[in-house]
Amino acid sequence: MYIENTTLIVEDYDEAIRFFVDALGFDLIQDAPATTNDGRAKRWVVVRPPEARTGLLLARADGEHQSHAVGAQYAGRVGLFLRVDDFDAAHRRMLEHGVVFLTEPRDEAYGRFAVFLDIAGNRWDLLGPDVEG
Repeated sequence: MYIENTTLIVEDYDEAIRFFVDALGFDLIQDAPATTNDGRAKRWVVVRPPEARTGLLLARADGEHQSHAVGAQYAGRVGLFLRVDDFDAAHRRMLEHGVVFLTEPRDEAYGRFAVFLDIAGNRWDLLGPDVEG
């Protein structure tokens, strides 16, 4: 048993795909036409880190209520945690693609980390390898 996808509400499919694929190095798993429950056109867009099982379903905001949730899905808290094997390489790549970091990298008992914003404005932790000990 595992969680297959979790939804991230975004303003624009293509901008979000570029962010996750180019800046974070995710794979684009699916980008297919779909329809809403009431028959309107939408896209089914899933991205995920290489070799991961759980993906992000990038869902374009539909209506005022969902638009208000863009960037606020975790009420200003860090809501997603991206663990990488090479923190410095990932951090450098993200900076080169214009990713906004809210903190400088620092070391904690659980590893090196820094807080960044995704394309929608949600807070994430970029985490280096687990510290053994």
